[in-house]
Amino acid sequence: MAGKLKKGSIVRAVREKLENSLEAQASDDRFPPYLFETKGEILDTRGEYALVMFGYTPTPNIWLRLDQLEAFE
Repeated sequence: MAGKLKKGSIVRAVREKLENSLEAQASDDRFPPYLFETKGEILDTRGEYALVMFGYTPTPNIWLRLDQLEAFE
């Protein structure tokens, strides 16, 4: 499914793929709930990564691997 994600796609993070990832090991692994519960929009993609803006609250945009995201249904 990650192959179908592109700029403008509405997504959310996949908890199972993010929690044990290299990114989680390299930083704080206590991810905020909004990553998994609210709609995020892909603002840009570079290689296997996407810059995602989540929700309507002021939160920083975050780079996640495309395989750590799924379409928000």
